[in-house]
Amino acid sequence: MAEGDYEAVLCVKPAVHVYRVPPRASNRGYRAAEWQLDQPAWSGRLRITAKGKIAFIKLEDKTSGELFAQAPVDQFPGIAVESVTDSSRYFVIRIEDGNGRRAFIGVGFVDRGDAFDFNVALQDHFKWVRQQSELAKQAENPDQGPKLDLGFKEGQTIKLNIANMKKKEGATGNAKPRPAGPGGLSLLPPPPGGKSSTPVLPSGERPSSLSTPVQAAGMPSADSLLAWPQPSAAPSAAAAADVWGDFAKASGSAPNPNQANAGWVQF
Repeated sequence: MAEGDYEAVLCVKPAVHVYRVPPRASNRGYRAAEWQLDQPAWSGRLRITAKGKIAFIKLEDKTSGELFAQAPVDQFPGIAVESVTDSSRYFVIRIEDGNGRRAFIGVGFVDRGDAFDFNVALQDHFKWVRQQSELAKQAENPDQGPKLDLGFKEGQTIKLNIANMKKKEGATGNAKPRPAGPGGLSLLPPPPGGKSSTPVLPSGERPSSLSTPVQAAGMPSADSLLAWPQPSAAPSAAAAADVWGDFAKASGSAPNPNQANAGWVQF
């Protein structure tokens, strides 16, 4: 289906009145107070449709939907739809039949909000029509559109603040290098007010300062413990008898008044 064959519904209002409009004697505009507002010529439903660039105001029966009259609108605002000078709820539209005959009739809405929606629906449609026309012109002549010129005009100058740039560069050059740890690793400085922690080294590396074990104060070293004389093996029974035998000989040569103390050496 082509775009021109598609009919879109823009607005539907269930209650609208139609009035006979007397001929306009001057160019001062239409006034709804001159109509017989208490005696409408017809009442029914209003529907606005769009087919391509043309909008159609259709007056239809509320029950059956039979068409009473329609007004083709090719421009808004324009002669096809005019507002009255003394109210926002009444309009004058130009209706046409299929034989080329035209007539002007008055249309009034019961609610002021319905009249606002009627007006906005026509404005939005013809705004879309203008946008489509502009896009079509740009597509036909893409080189004729406005171009963005970023070049300098004659006599135009720009100003650069070199002082701030030098300050930033100087602040960057005065940065203190981070201390290098064992293995050439860069260590972060300790946080302010805190104690520096022992640097964490990669696995497999051990600093030379940790190769010698630390000896606590008052504790003997491992070398002194190794040099301590080791206990000798326990003497055999015969050797023990010989040792006590010397004491027994000494006790035998001296007088011993008590037999219970035999074997003890008296000095």
